[in-house]
Amino acid sequence: MPKILVVDDDKGIRRTLRDILEMEKYEVQEAVDGLDCMVKIKQGKYDVVILDVKMPKMDGMEVMDKIQTSRPDLPVVMISGHGNIDTAVESVKKGAFDYIQKPPDLNRLLITIRNAMDKSSLITEKKVLQRKISKKKTIDIVGESEAIGQITKTIDLVAPTDARVLIHGENGTGKELVARWIHEKSGRNDKPLIEVNCAAIPSELIESELFGHEKGSFTSAHKSRAGKFELAHEGTLFLDEIGDMSLSAQAKVLRALQENRITRVGGDKEISVNVRVIAATNKDLRTEIAKGNFREDLYHRLAVIIINVPSLRERKTDIPLLVNHFAKIICKEYGIGVKAFTDKAVKELQKSNWSGNIRELRNVIERLIILSGKEVTDKDVKDYVTGSSQQSNQLEKMFMKFDNLEQVQLYVKDQYEQYKGIIV
Repeated sequence: MPKILVVDDDKGIRRTLRDILEMEKYEVQEAVDGLDCMVKIKQGKYDVVILDVKMPKMDGMEVMDKIQTSRPDLPVVMISGHGNIDTAVESVKKGAFDYIQKPPDLNRLLITIRNAMDKSSLITEKKVLQRKISKKKTIDIVGESEAIGQITKTIDLVAPTDARVLIHGENGTGKELVARWIHEKSGRNDKPLIEVNCAAIPSELIESELFGHEKGSFTSAHKSRAGKFELAHEGTLFLDEIGDMSLSAQAKVLRALQENRITRVGGDKEISVNVRVIAATNKDLRTEIAKGNFREDLYHRLAVIIINVPSLRERKTDIPLLVNHFAKIICKEYGIGVKAFTDKAVKELQKSNWSGNIRELRNVIERLIILSGKEVTDKDVKDYVTGSSQQSNQLEKMFMKFDNLEQVQLYVKDQYEQYKGIIV
């Protein structure tokens, strides 16, 4: 049963509203003034508050301010016998759902209460869906190794702060997943996490991507566009592969971090932004600094907290857990029962080199599930994984003796000339 709190210093008004609302199957509680109202809101949960403006101890406008601070989603309908248009406008500006003059039109009051409850329900449903979508997108960090334990501990400590984080690790180790969990456990998790792959964007477009551009600022700028910094306002900006960012873009990112302001390409207006930046790279940025490819001052701005994500080769004890985790996900995607991996198959997987890390392991698990029988055996691993890996290693060793692509092409051509007689 919906619960309504009626707040008015006039006992007759409270009694009248209670009788009407109870006839409409609402549960009603009363508060005699603003202070009593705040006590009851702290102690109980209400669907709507009907709030008088003029009251002793604490008036309705002051109560409205406090409700917006403590319970911003709670619908409030303001009522008053002394108000005017200015009072109505002020109450709505403060966050009231509606304003009704005394004596209230009962039909309008009932319709307003229903509308307020509908809006409240929509807000609640939206939040539930957002949490479900967020949880769906953020995959668990799987592993019981010491290195993974240290990472999860660091995430728990760092996430609630606004400290910038630099994540370092090889390709495929899960740097993006670490960034997602930092955002998920932060106070910004109801705001967007905007991702930018700096390596995938041409150097001439990276500044427009990050800071936006004004119409006509370059040939293809047919309209103004907000950049990633603006889109991530009050949320988190994840700069993946930041080691591949151009020096000119690095300078602008540094300025944005120092001043919390950006300027669009082709514009002169400064735009304030409140963004938490998380960066990731597979490069040794200290080495890149020595080579002149990365700004040292930007490095120190980004590397407040450094998280090193280990390669899969350094945490092979986690492979059994990862195999089981990916098998469940992949089989569910294909709509089949979970396919078991024998102990020997898992041990065979632990022997592999995993140069592609977690990303490579997942692809291999998918391949084995598709190609194997009722269960995945060590023979399947040898046939579909180990054998191909050995061939790749042999090719890698063979091509290491060449200095450039031209030498490789000459070698392949020479081999073709030697064996073309037996090629059908």
